[in-house]
Amino acid sequence: MRFYKKKMRMGDILIEQKMINQEQLNMALELKKKTKKRLGDVLVEAGIITEREIAFSLNKQLGIDMIDLRGIKIPQELIGLVSGSILRKHKVLPIGFDEQDSTTLLLAMADPLDIVAQDDISIITNFRVEPRIATVGDINAVLDKYFGTEEAMSAAEQYTKEREQQLQIESSTSLQDEVELNSAPIVQIVKTMVEQAVRQRASDIHIEALERQVRIRYRIDGVLTEKMVYDRSLLSAIVTRVKIMGHMDISEKRKPQDGRITMVVDLAEYDIRVSVLPTSFGEKVVMRLTSATGLTRNKSELGLRDWELKKFDNILKNPNGIILVTGPTGSGKSTTLYTALSELNTEAVNIITVEDPVEANIAGINQVNVNPKADFTFANALRAILRQDPDIIMIGEIRDYETAAIAVQASITGHLVVSTLHTNSSAATITRLLDMGIESFLIADSIVGVIAQRLVRRLCTSCRKPRQADDEEKLILGKAITDDVVIYDACGCSICAETGYYGRIGVYEIMEIDQKLRQVIVAKSSTEKIKETAVNNGMHTLHRSSVEYVLDGMTTISEMMKVSFEG
Repeated sequence: MRFYKKKMRMGDILIEQKMINQEQLNMALELKKKTKKRLGDVLVEAGIITEREIAFSLNKQLGIDMIDLRGIKIPQELIGLVSGSILRKHKVLPIGFDEQDSTTLLLAMADPLDIVAQDDISIITNFRVEPRIATVGDINAVLDKYFGTEEAMSAAEQYTKEREQQLQIESSTSLQDEVELNSAPIVQIVKTMVEQAVRQRASDIHIEALERQVRIRYRIDGVLTEKMVYDRSLLSAIVTRVKIMGHMDISEKRKPQDGRITMVVDLAEYDIRVSVLPTSFGEKVVMRLTSATGLTRNKSELGLRDWELKKFDNILKNPNGIILVTGPTGSGKSTTLYTALSELNTEAVNIITVEDPVEANIAGINQVNVNPKADFTFANALRAILRQDPDIIMIGEIRDYETAAIAVQASITGHLVVSTLHTNSSAATITRLLDMGIESFLIADSIVGVIAQRLVRRLCTSCRKPRQADDEEKLILGKAITDDVVIYDACGCSICAETGYYGRIGVYEIMEIDQKLRQVIVAKSSTEKIKETAVNNGMHTLHRSSVEYVLDGMTTISEMMKVSFEG
């Protein structure tokens, strides 16, 4: 069964499958020698290939089955066969027994050519091993599910024991602080917390000081879920560890602080923005997780329908003008903005961004961080940027008249400006700019498109259930009571962690500014009049777009109602 492993090496397979070239392989092999990492890990970290592409190549070349671990249930008798630490070390996961041969253990592996890993598992379990292919991220996510809580609690207990022992030796504050800063279990707790959050697709981690406990919650698909509860005695050490990682002042506990952490999880780099806030029972920490790949998506992944993509492309084709993306915090504005920039990013154009802070680094784009303490505000940064011969300018957010005025001036003088604004709809964006003090004729001349957006949770396709809509729901959806309307309910299964939802999708309201709209804007018309004109020109409101998602079975009425109440 193992003859192919001795003949074939991963590098040769990837070249044969045309996934990499010889030059890339040579570079990766040199890095492998220096770092002592696996070849696959080196290639993924270098951005040459993805984990899933490696898995597909091995599957095609070796004929070993690929397995989807999402929502998999591991039989109880397999959980205790091998310790979690050994499984993590080899990046493997026992998933069951062969149906034809009960002495053969099926083993999900990131690298099915790893004979050492197969031999180790075979010796420990006393079973013959048959490999199956899976990605590192998928394997780690399942290991988190079955061993994560146990590992975290074990680290917490170990920390408590160490702390007690140290306090018995010497009760001085300096020594106690030293234990808290350098304690390996606390380092492990925080590291595990971030890794598990990433694997569970969390956007934020909340570490909360309660009266008697420390509560850990993750925001997954926009909803907070409790994941862990620790003894209150761990709070100080956890917060101190996060402050050290985020380069904050560990002695300051009375004022809010902000920091930034960079961490690699499953071969992908994550940028973590940290906020620490003093509360009644201690400091509360919120960590916002972003990955560069998460923000710079292909525009087809945004959830735009075909006709919306055409509108999106038309707006981006403008050589100058202002493109605004609007919506509340957490509605995916940054993702849309970065996707637009990636689309426009070519060698022929000079793109400069001014952000607070820079959310993701994009190759080939000049990104500037504002610094209010040094009087380097959005407005001052923009003035400096205009002297840098830019073609496209991205402003993180238009917050005041001064920034808006410079943006308008820049667009009229031949630059394309993309930015965000906090408004409820596309039409309200125009009246907000008027309220800021920008002249109506300047707004009409400069704005080329406004995209209002929200995020709704996407129904899990494995467990959603269809049913007939009742009379009230038909009215909400704008349908006649006599119509036959099928909608779907969220149920819950192992794939979606019993929530009924898996992932989120964007709901868009795209307003292209044409001649009719320009006339309405110049006349300083009301938000309602602007909206009416845009709808007559073919704009779908947020409400209408979200209704279409409900009727298509992509989301529920309750999610739709969070987006829009209007008709």
